[in-house]
Amino acid sequence: MAQQFKILIAGNNDPISSKGIDLLKAEPSFSVEVNMDLKAEDAMIEASRDAHAIIVRSGAKVTAKVLDAAPLLKVVGRAGVGVDNIDVPVASKRGVVVMNTPGGNTISTAEQAFTLMMALSRKTPQAHATIVSGKWDRKSFQGTEVYGKTLVVLGMGRIGAEFAKRAKAFGMRVVAYDPYLSKNRAESLGVELCEDLDAAIVQADYITMHMPLTPETKHMINAKRLASLKKSCRIINCARGGLIDDAALAEALNNGTIAGAALDVFEVEPPPADYPLLKAPNTVFTPHLGASTEEAQENVGIEIAEVIKAHLLQGTVVNAVNMPNVDPKTLADLGPFLKFGELLGRLLSQFAPQRSNVVRINYSGKVGTGDTTLISRSVLKGFLERAVGAEQVNYINANGVAENLGLRTTESRVPDASEFTDLIEVQASNGTETASIAGTFFAGEPRIVKVNGRHIETRPEGTLLLIENQDRPGMIAAYSTILGKHKINIADMSLSRNKEGGTALTLLTLDSTPSQSVLGELEAIEGISRLHSVVV
Repeated sequence: MAQQFKILIAGNNDPISSKGIDLLKAEPSFSVEVNMDLKAEDAMIEASRDAHAIIVRSGAKVTAKVLDAAPLLKVVGRAGVGVDNIDVPVASKRGVVVMNTPGGNTISTAEQAFTLMMALSRKTPQAHATIVSGKWDRKSFQGTEVYGKTLVVLGMGRIGAEFAKRAKAFGMRVVAYDPYLSKNRAESLGVELCEDLDAAIVQADYITMHMPLTPETKHMINAKRLASLKKSCRIINCARGGLIDDAALAEALNNGTIAGAALDVFEVEPPPADYPLLKAPNTVFTPHLGASTEEAQENVGIEIAEVIKAHLLQGTVVNAVNMPNVDPKTLADLGPFLKFGELLGRLLSQFAPQRSNVVRINYSGKVGTGDTTLISRSVLKGFLERAVGAEQVNYINANGVAENLGLRTTESRVPDASEFTDLIEVQASNGTETASIAGTFFAGEPRIVKVNGRHIETRPEGTLLLIENQDRPGMIAAYSTILGKHKINIADMSLSRNKEGGTALTLLTLDSTPSQSVLGELEAIEGISRLHSVVV
């Protein structure tokens, strides 16, 4: 008799599409339970105890306690992109695969953002409100055309590219800012690529945001940047709350600094009644409806049902955010290299040249004797997380995400060991500048042994401070004094130089992360040519 699997479709009044549910119920090996009243963690724990698979949208949380209480659980599926309602690290430790549907809501979100832009331009919601209240006031609702206007797209992933395509059809001039978009890709999309965020937004009649929320992009539109915009500029955000400083935006709208804003996402969701933005003029708001179309919900519902079914019946892994598509024995052999490769890629992304369009992965020693495809994908996954958001890239789609950004990858393998038994080196280049990092294993523990081609040795942990400076007396004392003044302890130090009196490279391991002001002080030291703070 075939094994029976229980699938829990859990939520808080937000089920997946009926077609996805029907697809699962049609499989004789599946027992499908749909429970849309699982807001409380205790209720979720109880419902999950005998589940082999859990499917959620955003309303139900799969916490560490839920995972620990479900010994039979094999897979958690998220019908959508974000997996912040799933404890992915604990799932990984438990051997539970976490899958999502990163492409299912692309068109839906692009159309929602475009709709908000048009509604904002023509004051459609406000005009509607007057009509239904019995008024006929044409003079108060004179709008503006988008034709001939300059649109700045912040983030040219799938959704940003779809928005740009529609804007060009409406006769808009499209300028793109995306640190990870290559010039060739920009040309193929028919958009103007701007190298600098501030230089891009000051041109804008409209700004639409399609960036992931990361420490680097949080409040990327802040009070200072709002003050630099045209008074006629209008901002649309259907990406993530927190990309805009909502308090600063409210002040800018109230002061007439900009012409308007249309938001589908907020820093606080749902926004409370006293939220400053809600009383600001010239606004259009919707309650996080980017993916809320019949088509998008049907697409993600069917897609997540199909990948869950394939995983339970055939062991197939598709769109996993925490596991490659590989059999258990190979995974056991490659596991340390996959984790280390992802770490190297993530570290390199923090000091790689802007607009890198090539990533080269070089293997030497025993690691180069086998199939390195999965390791290369892990490197690429780590490198791309800052560009598109960790939930948007995985071992399966990393190559496609890189291709969409115009990022080319190459791989070389040298089976013969050189100075190290095993060595993985990752390089990123934009055609004029190159950065690199290399690592190996000592007694089973990962070590960074080269940075930018220079020999150095440290454990990949904590915060790493990379400093390049003139090789002369007093340099170490100069930056050590500043770190000490700010109570930042140096846990480890590794030094290298190309020649006496030439260029020195220092890699510091710090117990805490220096602020931007501290980094500014360090950069001001005479003789320092390059400085990067890298978080492991």
